[in-house]
Amino acid sequence: MKFVLTTHNVKLTKKIEDHILNRIEKLEHFDRWAVDARVSLEHDNTKSPEKQYKCSMRLGVRGPDLFAEDSESDLYATIDLVTKKIEQQIRKRHSKKKAKRTSEPAKRKRNAQER
Repeated sequence: MKFVLTTHNVKLTKKIEDHILNRIEKLEHFDRWAVDARVSLEHDNTKSPEKQYKCSMRLGVRGPDLFAEDSESDLYATIDLVTKKIEQQIRKRHSKKKAKRTSEPAKRKRNAQER
């Protein structure tokens, strides 16, 4: 998977990068067909202290890309919340595909039995 990390007013440390990579590896577990991940970290001093750090993530997958963003006072908490949102989107997409796959054959079988 291709990984792009951009920062704005945030000093990128090895610990932050490792934390993001760890979270993306967990996302890969849910969707192994992910092509790329783009993460953007921002720090804004002008906002209230509760929402200073902003993280946005775009996960390139087959079909429409998945996107999530969040703001918090702690950078690590922001990263965790964004990956949780992406994880929920992956689960929802998987559930829809699974429901569609199982419901159509069931409808055909029910129609064939009614005839």
